Amino acid sequence: MKTTVEVDLYADVLCPWSYIGKRRFEAALADLPGRERVRVRWRSYELSPDEERTPRLSAAASMSQWWGERGAARVELIHSLAREEGLDIDLHRAHPVNTFDAHRLCQLGADRGRADEVMERMLRGYLCEGLNVSDPQVLERLGVEAGLDLAEVRGVLSGDAYADRVRADERSARERNVTGVPTLVLDGVPPVSAVQSPDELRRLLAGATPVGPGAA
Repeated sequence: MKTTVEVDLYADVLCPWSYIGKRRFEAALADLPGRERVRVRWRSYELSPDEERTPRLSAAASMSQWWGERGAARVELIHSLAREEGLDIDLHRAHPVNTFDAHRLCQLGADRGRADEVMERMLRGYLCEGLNVSDPQVLERLGVEAGLDLAEVRGVLSGDAYADRVRADERSARERNVTGVPTLVLDGVPPVSAVQSPDELRRLLAGATPVGPGAA
């Protein structure tokens, strides 16, 4: 008998769409009957695993390189959609860096029941505040602000704890044909984009949510 709905959300700290998608998912979940039966797991997905730890070009400048003349319009579109969700994303301040350690801290957060808080703080730190989320001192501060124990955060960052968990998530993404973020996988069904309207996301969740304690 199925009493819960398992939702896997693949995201990366570098991705502004992941932050926008997070807000839309939260809005969908807030008005969902039976939302207490939804179990959300944040899954690690590195958009740019070869990125260096030293910040270089801003995200906006990088997008101009990728998109050419359309780059500026793309940046403004993201900024505009973010503002609609109450997010102060600034891709001119954000400088892409390696996010592997940030993902390891998110995995620690999952073990401590604070995955959402850690992901939220990492996204805001990078996308809104322009912080270097590969810098151990920055990660220490963000982890503690998200409710993690400082000693545990330092222990993770000084070794390779949770590296296997990050890699396992990335393998599962490949196995599930997840090719970008944010991506939602609902109870093992084919992946869908999490950058949909709250109404669309709510319909997806409502179709999978048990209606009562004994629902099948």
